[in-house]
Amino acid sequence: MRVVPLEPDVPRVSPARTQGDANAFTVTLDAIANALQRADAAETAFASGTGTLQSAVLERARADVTLAVASAAAQRTATAVQSVINLQI
Repeated sequence: MRVVPLEPDVPRVSPARTQGDANAFTVTLDAIANALQRADAAETAFASGTGTLQSAVLERARADVTLAVASAAAQRTATAVQSVINLQI
């Protein structure tokens, strides 16, 4: 006689993945704020004559890129959430 183990009809559940850092959103907002503060400080330093135009332009470009990336990520997230909300169940 041969005994074969029974296989359940439901799929096997893989171990739960760990969630990402819960503070990632806060860290991202802090990074954006820091980039804007550095750009403002560099522009103020240039206006007062203690900084260079090159550093002011560089910091403003960094802040602009940071804002563009954050804006694109927010837009994609909003689109994904909207797609999920529109799902018909």
